[in-house]
Amino acid sequence: MTGNVWVVAEQWRGHISEITYETLALGREVADGLGVPLTAVLAGCGIKDLAQTLGCADSVLYVDHPLLAEPIPELCAEALAQLMQARKPCALLVPLTNVSLGIGALVSIRLGNTAVNSCHDIKIVDGKLQAICVMYGGKIEVVVEPAGELAILGVGPGARPADKGRSERSPSIEEATVTLEDSRVRLKRYIDPEAGDVDLTKQDVLVAVGRGIQSRDNITLAEELAKALGGAVAGSRPVIDQGWLPLSRQVGKSGLAVKPKLYVALGISGAPEHIEGMKDAKLIVAVNSDARAPIFNVAHYGIVGDVLETLPLLTEAIEARKTASHHA
Repeated sequence: MTGNVWVVAEQWRGHISEITYETLALGREVADGLGVPLTAVLAGCGIKDLAQTLGCADSVLYVDHPLLAEPIPELCAEALAQLMQARKPCALLVPLTNVSLGIGALVSIRLGNTAVNSCHDIKIVDGKLQAICVMYGGKIEVVVEPAGELAILGVGPGARPADKGRSERSPSIEEATVTLEDSRVRLKRYIDPEAGDVDLTKQDVLVAVGRGIQSRDNITLAEELAKALGGAVAGSRPVIDQGWLPLSRQVGKSGLAVKPKLYVALGISGAPEHIEGMKDAKLIVAVNSDARAPIFNVAHYGIVGDVLETLPLLTEAIEARKTASHHA
């Protein structure tokens, strides 16, 4: 292949998103495997200083435009399409978050190309790219070989550790210009969620419940375990949607990203949307009755069993250990 590998650097509210560094780490591997340079593309307004944090790339292509101050997908895609037509990269890697989700597809439409989404890995086989994608909440994995000279790949969260995409090196920075017309889509303001009774992002221990908890009444079992561990109860989106826990307790793409010392996942299948919010926990323990549940792919320890049977046993064992240590 010829041409650079490009990675979209997602910026939001004046910061580079964590998934950008994850995608850069993967992009670095792909670029090195193809023997081509890696370029980070940063679009915004007055944020050139952020380019210094993208040293995992060989260079940064910075686009400064008033209409790019907020990450509106249509405008970002148009800017990318103009740059790609002029510079001919061989691959474009786009982080998949609520901010950047539609960019890759819009670029592909603009260029008359195809896009592949939900990638969690990219391999090089006989000089060609193969995207490994997860579908249906992680239940199916497919291998896709993008057609044509340009691969547009949407990369899901957790493809690589963010730390591997960080570097103290200062990349070369080139400024580029694009021509944009005002979009019909406008961001008027950000509405921050109301503060909850517990700040999950500051908890060392979280006991998270999913569909496997079965009913609101059974959350008491999780609360007892959380109390024994000195932590708080959190939930996956289905539990929040049922109204069993408040929105402030939701972990995942549409909730909070947490990094506790211990994360106990109870009856949580492990869909990518949830994994995004808790994958950086130092220790992950999962309990699920389905031995093939995707949560076990990220868990350090797993128990295959009924959550309602396992929960009281865990709490009892922890309380017994605490009692023993007090009498020692």
